[in-house]
Amino acid sequence: MIPLSILDLVPVIQGSTPREALHRSLDLAQHAERLGYTRYWVAEHHNMVGIASAATSVVIGYLAGGTTTIRVGAGGIMLPNHSPLVIAEQFGTLESLYPGRIDLGLGRAPGTDQVTVRAMRRDPRASDQFPDDVQELQALLAPTRPGQRIQAVPGAGLQVPLWILGSSLFGAQLAAALGLPYAFASHFAPASLHEALALYHRGYKPSAANPRPHAMVGVNVIVADTDAEARRLFTTLQQAFTDLHRGARGLQKPPIDDIDAYWTPAEKLQASSMLACAIVWSPATVRAELTRFAADTAADELMVVTSVFDHEARKRSYALLTELWR
Repeated sequence: MIPLSILDLVPVIQGSTPREALHRSLDLAQHAERLGYTRYWVAEHHNMVGIASAATSVVIGYLAGGTTTIRVGAGGIMLPNHSPLVIAEQFGTLESLYPGRIDLGLGRAPGTDQVTVRAMRRDPRASDQFPDDVQELQALLAPTRPGQRIQAVPGAGLQVPLWILGSSLFGAQLAAALGLPYAFASHFAPASLHEALALYHRGYKPSAANPRPHAMVGVNVIVADTDAEARRLFTTLQQAFTDLHRGARGLQKPPIDDIDAYWTPAEKLQASSMLACAIVWSPATVRAELTRFAADTAADELMVVTSVFDHEARKRSYALLTELWR
């Protein structure tokens, strides 16, 4: 079976605080390590009250410090929000503290809206420089060259593994051109999944660090003892995508019994299209559907997102998944 990894959005649920969300994420990372997941990533989002991972490198350090073997990383750092030098220094520091365990996934979007981009004092056009910034970051993490005036300390020579993240064709083409592993965000933007993967594999140029392409695909998975319970747990994520369509931000909501009473037909269509890559059933059905999904995408690795309100139910879903996947 291909490896399984976890993307954690560090959700702040109704009735809790970001502090509690961060503590739950560490508990989940430790749980994932015991279960044998390959890597555990968190993502950069700003000005979102329901997500506690805005200071992504700090969160990675907290999670890596509380675990011992699982790879921990960013899925991702939104590079237009930062200078390559600062990211090289941050992730060089993480790699120095937790050698051989840090991943750096890079995204081109700001991870927020344009009002927040201005609050961060960033130029909205910074995303146009993304390919150049990625290559500058690569150079800063490479061994220092004679006469090099700008160095990341720590960072130079540590060659932290870089990934390109994407939900469109742009990231696939860039990852292929640079010979980098590629992670597609089909857990929320599945429309271009197959075309992006085809472009990536077709155009891949081997690099010294990555002689072969490596594609990781995001997928929403919820496993429960019964289909009915899994579908009920899924309503938390369905409400979140409905609220996204409405332009409403808030804390993660508990599951409900009747999702059709929550969304309109148009909202259902919109949310369901964004959640097309969701496998939500009891164990035997999840195994069959996930096996089919992996074969259909020819993924080298699956990045699992399990957005469940109850922490213990979320942990149980990940445990059931590893059992059925073996």
